[in-house]
Amino acid sequence: MIEIKKQSLSETFSIYFDRRMLRILLLGAISGFPWVLIGSSLSLWLKEEGLSRSTIGWAGLIFAVYAFNYLWAPLIDRLQIPLLTKKLGHRRAWIVLMQIMILICLAVWSVINPIENLTLLITIGLIIAIASATQDITVDALRIEQIGENESKSMAAGAAMAVVGWWSGYKLGGVIALFTAQHFENIGIVNYWQSTFLILGIVVILMNIGLIFVHEPILTNRQSKQRETDRLIESKLGSKNIITRLISWISGTLGGPIISFFKKNGFSIAVGILSFVFLFKIGEAFLGRMSIVFYKEMGFSKSDIAIYSKTLGWVTTVVFTLLGGLFVIRSGVLKAMFFAGILMALTNLLFTALAWSGKSDLLFAVAVIFDDIAAAFATVAFVAFISLLVDRTYTATQYALLASIGTAGRTTLASSSGALVDWLNGDWGTFFILTAIMVIPSLICLWFIKDKLKLREK
Repeated sequence: MIEIKKQSLSETFSIYFDRRMLRILLLGAISGFPWVLIGSSLSLWLKEEGLSRSTIGWAGLIFAVYAFNYLWAPLIDRLQIPLLTKKLGHRRAWIVLMQIMILICLAVWSVINPIENLTLLITIGLIIAIASATQDITVDALRIEQIGENESKSMAAGAAMAVVGWWSGYKLGGVIALFTAQHFENIGIVNYWQSTFLILGIVVILMNIGLIFVHEPILTNRQSKQRETDRLIESKLGSKNIITRLISWISGTLGGPIISFFKKNGFSIAVGILSFVFLFKIGEAFLGRMSIVFYKEMGFSKSDIAIYSKTLGWVTTVVFTLLGGLFVIRSGVLKAMFFAGILMALTNLLFTALAWSGKSDLLFAVAVIFDDIAAAFATVAFVAFISLLVDRTYTATQYALLASIGTAGRTTLASSSGALVDWLNGDWGTFFILTAIMVIPSLICLWFIKDKLKLREK
């Protein structure tokens, strides 16, 4: 049974000053930054090159790889990188390798024409997404392993700091990308987006320097337990040879975490959990995928978007994520999930008001700020929720599985967001109403399983 104990304000905020929280903050930023590259930057680049909303929306299918990174999560747990692992440690070696791949991809993007090489451009974006999704496996595992198994208070605070870090990497990265692109465009650089990606590559390098200060914890007995599972399966197969060893390795690596999850929760509750995780953030994803296009069509410049959507949004996200962490601890994760879901739906309606009222800096700022507040509460509650569900024996794989299922809903379905706007003949107001309605099915799933979840809150 997992217990969540209420804390006073002073107790909660004192945890945020733990040195480990700074490490988790950096890990979150490393995880969030690639979304700037394949999210808002890529979307705006394609928009300014004259591509259609539908094309931009379908290009977002590259995010679908985040939905399947759990498939190779066990391999990340077990395979070591030659040379890098000995010098940097198992977790950091994987992160650095993926960062190198992202740097190479940015260098390629900086020399291609998106109209003439659209397929290559999307392929490079897919490689960035794969590298980012792979690094997320290690980042999440390293984050959780920074905190002891019995430190429930620190785990809750760590979830909040991870969200702050992710949004810091995403928002501040977006500020750098937009202001840099705007500056290069103003001074007459024709391929200003290509030049911008070189600047973003420098940010990647700086993050790798910061990674040096994130220490890996002492090795656990995770690998020995995995080998025990392999031997148990191999013994049941009878003979011992290369084929049986391969079968036992694959079965133990992939099957163990899944069997553990269903055994712990029961089949019906496990399905309910997976359904909720899949559906919870679909509405937010539909809005997020098309938001940058909506802002552009409403007449806002890249500088306006950088100020209102990125800079103000980052400040709002940081503050309300920390408050959201406090809310989760004091109110309980389940109440926080319901509250966050309702808040997401209501804030989406602010964009309907903006769409129907016309361009308004004030309404734009209000909509963006409240949307970021809702996203902050929802994300920290969601991270805490799935962190509490995982079996520490299979932390990396189970967390990757749950996070991937959540991402699957946000990426696979939201890829049709541009097509939906086109089907509505550009009626953005109705589009945002539909995104508000999309949260309801997930809350229904959570309502039916809430009393049977193995979470005891005080």
